[in-house]
Amino acid sequence: MKLADRALNISPSPTLAMDAEAKEMKASGLKVISFGAGEPDYDTPDYIKKAAIDAILAGKTKYTPVQGTLSLRQAICKKFKVDQGLKYKPEQIVVSAGAKHSLYNVMQVLLQEGDEVILPAPYWVSYLEQIKLTGARARIVETGEKNGFKITPAQLEAAVNQHTKLFIINSPNNPTGAVYTEPELEALKDVVLKYAFMVISDEIYEKFTYNGLKHVSIASFSPEMKERTIVINGVSKAYAMTGWRIGYTASSLNIAKAMTDLQGHSTSNPTSIAQEAGEAALSGDHGELAQMVEEFSCRRDYMYKLLISIPGISCTRPGGAFYLYSNVSNIFGRAYRGKLISCATDLAALLLEEANVAVVPGTAFGNDDYIRLSYVCSKENISEGLERIAKFINIIE
Repeated sequence: MKLADRALNISPSPTLAMDAEAKEMKASGLKVISFGAGEPDYDTPDYIKKAAIDAILAGKTKYTPVQGTLSLRQAICKKFKVDQGLKYKPEQIVVSAGAKHSLYNVMQVLLQEGDEVILPAPYWVSYLEQIKLTGARARIVETGEKNGFKITPAQLEAAVNQHTKLFIINSPNNPTGAVYTEPELEALKDVVLKYAFMVISDEIYEKFTYNGLKHVSIASFSPEMKERTIVINGVSKAYAMTGWRIGYTASSLNIAKAMTDLQGHSTSNPTSIAQEAGEAALSGDHGELAQMVEEFSCRRDYMYKLLISIPGISCTRPGGAFYLYSNVSNIFGRAYRGKLISCATDLAALLLEEANVAVVPGTAFGNDDYIRLSYVCSKENISEGLERIAKFINIIE
């Protein structure tokens, strides 16, 4: 039986594939060090767990409104007002089963065949696949190290045409860790308003900024910009709640209603118990979050120092998120036991097979000259993993 074209055109996630292979190797008894994870190694804080347990005991196990409980949406509105000075009504908030689901909803209600999406590269892997699922086309704009992996206003304007419907910005960025400054965002905002297209602002890593950098939402610059922006966020990263699957959007009322209607015919509401936990996360003490961010900042510096000492590898120190996006193209052309390394995908496969170290090749993010390494693991694992990488690189011909 032939599958639908949309299913045949989907590419599997390289990040999830690498993680699955690493876990299989671990299950077989090998000591695999994984730098592929996109989730904190911290446990969900106890006060959040308690909120979920209390919800179960109180019988909060039934359907909720499709777009999420009113109390959770009110907590999200409060978060936006406190953190970014953005005022939303609960009706403008849609809670979904993770930020990825939120993104999917936005793409489905905004895009159709013939539309184009301006997508800066490197990009998170699922953006491209979700665009393809709508029948729209991605207009990929290469950013590059010289621009700090950030799209410039000139690049954005040059990519605009009569088919432009949407622009995606992710700050702090996965995979590069780039953080857009307020002046940079304001300049991009001027281009958006000049040509009147929509913006998805993916802010899932907003709490992870370092060295005095501050996250700014592009929606906060003016009422007109807020109206053109759909903000994506969630509790997965900041509160170590990746498995709880709570993401949310803030948008204009008509877009929020369309996403609610779509969700009503797909997943319906996100899990009631996870919503209670998400509300507790947003409303509770953020002391553990601050400790986690401080620890990740130390790990970033530690991994960066070790990584740039390895011959053939270079990278910039990221301003946010929890990844190092490293250029390995100087290694290309070398070989190991007759296996030629011609791209980051080749190198990642050999590192997993021969050194038992998992990294994500840059092909997942639009450039196979790079690998992504996550520093959400212990310093001991960072040290041992990078030592293994260095030893392997030293023996290839």
